[in-house]
Amino acid sequence: MAVNAWRKGLPGLVVATGLVVAALVYALRQDTELVTPESPAVVKQAATPMAPHAVAQTPPPPPRATPPPLDLTRPPEEVPDDNAPKVHPVDLQVIRAKLPDNLYWQMGAPTQDPAELERRESESRRWNELYGKVLSAEATVEQIREYYGHRRQVSEDFITFSTEVLSRFGDVLPERDRGLYELSINMHRTRLAELPAQEQDALDRREAQERRREAWRQGLQSP
Repeated sequence: MAVNAWRKGLPGLVVATGLVVAALVYALRQDTELVTPESPAVVKQAATPMAPHAVAQTPPPPPRATPPPLDLTRPPEEVPDDNAPKVHPVDLQVIRAKLPDNLYWQMGAPTQDPAELERRESESRRWNELYGKVLSAEATVEQIREYYGHRRQVSEDFITFSTEVLSRFGDVLPERDRGLYELSINMHRTRLAELPAQEQDALDRREAQERRREAWRQGLQSP
């Protein structure tokens, strides 16, 4: 039954790797699926001031080395002696009853439903496009706040999810699986600690861009 439930993408008894890998994959994608804005065009000095087109900025540092994403499509391990699927102790229904509004269910819960997968992909594209605007200083203050607020909520929810699993099932989880949940928690805690500086840096870049635009407008109005 555990194998069938896993293949259908239904919540139920699943392996810990399947439960926590989404948290790890999402955290990794924040570093690997970032839109890099086009390099600003080089404008030669002329008698008439030229409108600023792009922000001259220092690109963000390369992401820290992180472990590769785990395979979410791998079925549960089988017991060699009788070839029966190993039933994992984590019950998603119990966790969902405790955390019904956690973003894990929208972003990371195992599924093979094509409509749900398409929805997740669409959401991922939307946030990635917004991040491109944040990097290029084209996002509004409200959009910058929205983007980093979303990042903050995702990390907080995934920490809450993994912590709840460890609290309820940690004593019966295999050591490897406990390590995966702990890794997810630590990665998202690190990301939360970095977000305030990243958000302020985005706001500073936008303000600098606005000053350049204002200086250009003033230059056009000068005799």
